[in-house]
Amino acid sequence: MYKSIVMSCNTYYYNLANDLGIDAIHDFMKPFGFGQITGIDLDSEKRGVLPSTEWKRNAYKRADQQKWYAGETISVGIGQGYNSFTILQLAHAMANVANNGIVMKPHLVKAIEDPFTRNRVLTTPKESYRIDLSQENIDVIKKAMVEVNVSGTSAAAFKGAGYVAGGKTGTAQVFSLNSKEYKHSSTAEFLRDHALYIAFAPADKPTIVIAMVVENAGFGAQWAAPIARKALDYYIEGKWPKEIPEWKRAP
Repeated sequence: MYKSIVMSCNTYYYNLANDLGIDAIHDFMKPFGFGQITGIDLDSEKRGVLPSTEWKRNAYKRADQQKWYAGETISVGIGQGYNSFTILQLAHAMANVANNGIVMKPHLVKAIEDPFTRNRVLTTPKESYRIDLSQENIDVIKKAMVEVNVSGTSAAAFKGAGYVAGGKTGTAQVFSLNSKEYKHSSTAEFLRDHALYIAFAPADKPTIVIAMVVENAGFGAQWAAPIARKALDYYIEGKWPKEIPEWKRAP
């Protein structure tokens, strides 16, 4: 598993998904917030889709469509197929891992302040729940995600960073084309793959999580990870991206 995360090995997850089965995958991922309403203080939050045999029975009318086929589990194992998650859900799940299974409801407003007394009330004063995870297993995932940025798929984007961050690259297929048909440069832009990246930093005591997508850009390592690196450089070290003139920077 460690090496599969570092090198982003699809074959490992094809086999893992096949061994687990779709309902076990669903039951494990649900507490992390995938396919769930997080309750963030925003209107019209989307639920997304965390597929299962029950979900498919309810989603389709015809009996042949309601049946879950074993081959469908394979694509779910690498984040494709019926999976449909929001960027907020990716960030929330990453935060839950970085927080060792402690789930905090995400929010835009951290606290509400009384204008007269100046007393503040936190919008999320305590944890929602804890995911029953082995610390040993969490540590394996975190260490592997750190290695992704050291020798793995996003090593180039994080070369020379003044802090240690964990990350994971991803590429989301927009349109169903096999590898022989898909050529990034010649495929219409709106059909090109999305570049994905998630990260947490600093690795030893995380204070920030990032989840992002660069639409129709291509590989996550090439397009999404470098943008995340600039955001983390600013948040952790106060470094502005070099291409932003000083006079344009906010005070």
